[in-house]
Amino acid sequence: MNVQIATLSNGFRIVTERMPGLASASLGVWISAGGRHERVEQNGIAHFLEHMAFKGTRRRNARQIAEAIEDVGGYLNAYTSRETTAYYARVLEDDVPLALDVIADILLDPMFEPREIEVERGVILQEIGQVLDTPDDIVFDWLQEVSYPGQPIGRSILGPAERVGAFGRDDLTTFVAERYAPDQMILAAAGAVDHDAIVAAAERTFGHLAPRKVERPEPARFTGGERREIRPLEQVHFALAIDAPSYRDDDIYVSQVYASALGGGMSSRLFQEVRERHGLCYTIFAQAGAYADGGHVTVYAGTGEDQIADLARLTLDQIAGFAGDLNEAEVSRARAQMKAGLLMGLESPSSRAERLARMVAIWGRVPSLEETVARIDAVTADDVRRLSAEMTGSRGVALALYGPGAAAPDLDAIREGLAA
Repeated sequence: MNVQIATLSNGFRIVTERMPGLASASLGVWISAGGRHERVEQNGIAHFLEHMAFKGTRRRNARQIAEAIEDVGGYLNAYTSRETTAYYARVLEDDVPLALDVIADILLDPMFEPREIEVERGVILQEIGQVLDTPDDIVFDWLQEVSYPGQPIGRSILGPAERVGAFGRDDLTTFVAERYAPDQMILAAAGAVDHDAIVAAAERTFGHLAPRKVERPEPARFTGGERREIRPLEQVHFALAIDAPSYRDDDIYVSQVYASALGGGMSSRLFQEVRERHGLCYTIFAQAGAYADGGHVTVYAGTGEDQIADLARLTLDQIAGFAGDLNEAEVSRARAQMKAGLLMGLESPSSRAERLARMVAIWGRVPSLEETVARIDAVTADDVRRLSAEMTGSRGVALALYGPGAAAPDLDAIREGLAA
């Protein structure tokens, strides 16, 4: 693994990985400025800011930003998560300096023109409306909210329409001043890249930024809760979350193996029992989500009004029985799926760059793939059984339900079912 890391005097970090044989590169800046870093009155501003980055700088208008990358056949995009906002591009090797210049331009010198703010406000309000009209999207926002009630990490990334409708230029510049500090930024690049050249360019572009103190986000506290919205939909959307390890917890890989064996594929317990054997749904899955200081395993299924009670019962039975009868073959299969997913995904420079940034943000280093695979291989059936017992015993539970689900069990019944 050709990974190299450098840190500028102001705390700005650079991490690169050269991938021999590639003619392209992916690079971007990942910033610790996501939804969990917003105050309640700022909810949605990180995402709004991500949209505004492409709307013009002093050197380029919105069209020129897009054309600068697309004229060389490249790709430019961004996203906002609860812990991060990322601005990234993929280009051919010779165009890496151009991509870095464009990314730096939209980060460091946005205009935030009032007309463009109004245009993008309309776009984001449409995005919010689209999510509200998509039950299997909105149910996860509700699940997050009741898992972490009253906390920044529990709020939606898009924010409520009433707040988005009131944001102005000062709100954008305030969030940048509060959160876009150099030691909160990581420039990651993978593929056909030259580490020394990128560090030198980063020094010229970002080296002048003055260090400043950034307030730490409120710690994540999974407390659990319930939200039920009974509506005359075609399906009941059932989402369950159980408190689980964080990225920095020694049990993170155990949690991921657990989720994979429980509901990570067609051979998983939930898929086989609930869909294949009983035909109660089309979609059912489990996945492990984690943050720097918290995490959860989520189970989702969509089913009919007449099937929700049976689906919930079978799902709880599978979770509750996991610790008692999990076998080594299931764990071995889950480990193999995790390793294959990791290694196949990292054949892309874009995935590599994102992994580089995430690892540096979490641990301050990039574990080798060999180290990561070894940690996955080290997970035993006993480890998964132990964590399963902990999760169904003392850990918190949250439930979100949307649709004609009056027959679905409430949160107390869910807790009793998991403890059975």
